[in-house]
Amino acid sequence: MSGLHDLPARVFSLIESGVVTEFSTVSAAGVPIDTPTYYFPADDMSTLDLATGLPNPTKAERVRRNPKVGLLIEGRPEEPVVVVRARGAVRDSDLQANALRYLAETGYKGISHGITWEDARKAVTYWSRIIIENKPERVYWWDNHAALDSPPQVWTAPPDTSYPVSDPPPSGAETRSSWPVRPWQDVAREAVAGGTPAHLSVLDEDGYPLPMRVYSFELTTEGFLLAAPKGTPWQLKGRASLTFAGFRTFVGDAGPDGDRVLFRVERSLPQHPATLDTKQVLRPSEDTLAKARARLEREAARRGASLPVIPQEPPARTRIALIRQARIESDAPITGITKEHGNRSS
Repeated sequence: MSGLHDLPARVFSLIESGVVTEFSTVSAAGVPIDTPTYYFPADDMSTLDLATGLPNPTKAERVRRNPKVGLLIEGRPEEPVVVVRARGAVRDSDLQANALRYLAETGYKGISHGITWEDARKAVTYWSRIIIENKPERVYWWDNHAALDSPPQVWTAPPDTSYPVSDPPPSGAETRSSWPVRPWQDVAREAVAGGTPAHLSVLDEDGYPLPMRVYSFELTTEGFLLAAPKGTPWQLKGRASLTFAGFRTFVGDAGPDGDRVLFRVERSLPQHPATLDTKQVLRPSEDTLAKARARLEREAARRGASLPVIPQEPPARTRIALIRQARIESDAPITGITKEHGNRSS
């Protein structure tokens, strides 16, 4: 067996057991956009898969348009830090299969908030999913967080590697976001006070959007001044995004400023209500539910599909899902899944 199985055991284990990845895609305007996302490797580890909600297909449409993606996987300070360049493929031709897989891989347990399955299964707007398969093209890794100022080790896929291709695009125009956009300065002040880590995504020389955690940040009149790792093989400059655990995300331009990186903010991205109050994932407000339901029905119709039927009982967890659950229940720091954010279950 080849591929990710060729990586050192510590690196392979982290990728296999990880829960959240910083997932970067490229917008139509050529901006890398980072969205922290649950991910779930295929059982044979050939792809690192994840999902986005059918009512919010923008992330998937970016991948369908440009398959170059980047994933950052990190754990405890003593564990490896892994950045994956990959080719993504969108799977949205079988919404029923997608819902069942998402449930089996990550769904109910990770965001249950003590809600019973009887209530949770009613959240069809959440369980209706587009899956994105990501086949690694190159893997960078550092032995631990303290090594990030040194060059990484590198694995590259064989030249004859075949990459998956997205399902055909749906008909009609994508449903656009109706969530409000706030002045970036207001969102930035909340980001600084929020205590969540920041991650910067830029394009490498081959056009792959690659995310990396920054050591520290401070707010300026232009945006953020960042202390960033010096060991990345790609330069931290050009069109960029900066996200704070997905709760607050900014787009703009990055460039050197002495021994630091200046990120000049152009704007903040719209904030979905569930990023501000994660209990709305399964129990959305009436307004959030109405908007999501309308978007859900519109996106299903674009695909000529029925909404998925959520089973009476949650599907059995997959082999890797059980490995992942053990990490959730450990003390490992998992981006966006913390007691502080109110979205970590036991």
